[in-house]
Amino acid sequence: MRIRALVAIVGVLLASLAINAVAATQVKSVRLWRAPDNTRLVFDLSGPVQHSVFTLTSPDRLVIDINGATLAAPLQVSTANTPITSMRSAQRTPTDLRVVIDLKKAVTPKSFSLAPNQQYGNRLVVDLFDNPADAAPAPPEPTVATTPAVPVTPSQPSIKLEPVPNGKRDIIVAIDAGHGGEDPGASGSRGQHEKDVVLAIAKELQRQINGEKGFTAVLTRTGDYFIPLRGRTEIARKKGADLFVSIHADAAPSSAAFGASVFALSERGATSETARWLADSENRSDLIGGAGAVSLDDKDRMLAGVLLDLSMTASLTSSLNVGQKVLSNIGRVTPLHKRRVEQAGFMVLKSPDIPSILVETGFISNANEANKLQSSGHQQALAKSIASGVRQFFQQNPPPGTYIAWLRDSGKIARGPSDHVVRSGETLAMIAVRYQVSPATLRSVNKLQSDELKIGQTLEIPGTTLASQP
Repeated sequence: MRIRALVAIVGVLLASLAINAVAATQVKSVRLWRAPDNTRLVFDLSGPVQHSVFTLTSPDRLVIDINGATLAAPLQVSTANTPITSMRSAQRTPTDLRVVIDLKKAVTPKSFSLAPNQQYGNRLVVDLFDNPADAAPAPPEPTVATTPAVPVTPSQPSIKLEPVPNGKRDIIVAIDAGHGGEDPGASGSRGQHEKDVVLAIAKELQRQINGEKGFTAVLTRTGDYFIPLRGRTEIARKKGADLFVSIHADAAPSSAAFGASVFALSERGATSETARWLADSENRSDLIGGAGAVSLDDKDRMLAGVLLDLSMTASLTSSLNVGQKVLSNIGRVTPLHKRRVEQAGFMVLKSPDIPSILVETGFISNANEANKLQSSGHQQALAKSIASGVRQFFQQNPPPGTYIAWLRDSGKIARGPSDHVVRSGETLAMIAVRYQVSPATLRSVNKLQSDELKIGQTLEIPGTTLASQP
C-alpha cells in the first residue's frame, strides 16, 4: 500500500510539473492601435505559444485560441474608434486560453508571432482588416487641373490650396514618419520615442510643402499606428508620388554620437531589388515610371530587366541629387553626422520608380539632440531645411506636366537657391554680379559682418524670385 501511495504521489507531482512546464507562458497584457484600414492587437507574452484564429457570425466574433498559455492579468484596453465592442477570455483547459473578440462588424483577421527584440519580449500579433464594403468613402482624388483641400483626419488640419493654372498638376511628395504603433523606434534617456518625434516633424514638413504653390505633400501615416515597410512605399506609389522622404531619428551605443544624416539606396541594394522585382510575377505587372508610362507585363525577361534597371538607375541618381540638396540645407540648422549622402539598403528606399531618401534628423540617444528634436522650433527649422532642399531639386528637375515645369519652361522661374564655393581672387561684389543679386543680400543671407571672404568658404546664393503669377 505504501508503494502504491508513493507511486500515486509521484504521479501527481509529475503531472503537476508537466502542466506547469506547458503552461509556463503567460499572456501579460494586450495593446491596441487603430490604423486607417485595420486594427492591430498585440498580446505581450512571457514565452512562445501556438495559436489559431477563426471568425464566427450572428453576432460577429473573432476567436483566438492560445495553446500553452494562461492569463496573467485581465485584458483591458480602450476599443474606441475600432470595430471591437468587447474582449473576454477563459481557460478552456489549464493550459489553453481562449480569447473572444466581440465585433461591431465582420473583419478579415491575420495573425503571426514575433520573437523578442530590444524593446519587447514574445508577442502574438492579430490584425483585424476592415472589409472594403464597410470602409468610409475615400476622399476625391485630385484632378489634373486643380488641387483640392487636403482631406480632414483627426490628426491632420484642413489646408486649402489655390487652383493650379493651365491644367498643370502638382508635384507630389510622400512623407513617411518612421516606425509607429507597437514599434517605437529608438528611445531617448528621458523616454522620448522616435515614432512621436518624427511624426511631428513629418506633419510640419507636410504643412510647409503644402504652402508652396505647385506642391502637394501626403503622409504615409497620420497617427500612432504601424505600417509595414513595403506598405509605406505602396502608399506613396498609389498617391502618385514624385519623391519619397522617410523621416527618422538615429540612435547609437555611445550617447556622444550626434548629427543629422541623409541616406539614399546603395548600389548593392538597388541590384538586389531589381532581381526581386523580376523574380516576382506579381511585381512584373506593376507599373514603373510613376505615371504608369511603362509596364513590364508584356515584355520578355531581358527587356523587362533592362527597363527596370534603367528606372532604378535614374531613381537612384535623382535620390542622390535631392539628398545632397537636403543635406546641405539641414547643415545650416543642425550639425551633420556625415557631410555627404550615405548609401544603405534600407527597405523604404527600394522603389524603382520613385526617388527616395531617408533623413536621420539627429541622434535621439544623445540627450542634447533629443531635447532639440522635441522642440517645436527645431522641428520647424528641420522641416524648413528639408522643404528647401526638395524645392531646389524640383526647380532644377521638375517632372513634365507639372506647374513647376510650366513655370521653368515659361521663363517665370529663373533659378532656385544654390551654393557657391569661394575661389582665389573672388570678391563679394564679383559673386553678386555673377548671380545677379546685391552684395547686401549676400551679406544678409550668409550673416556676414564684412565683405571679407576666405578661399573655400561656402556662400548661400538665394534663388531669383518668380515673375508675376497668372
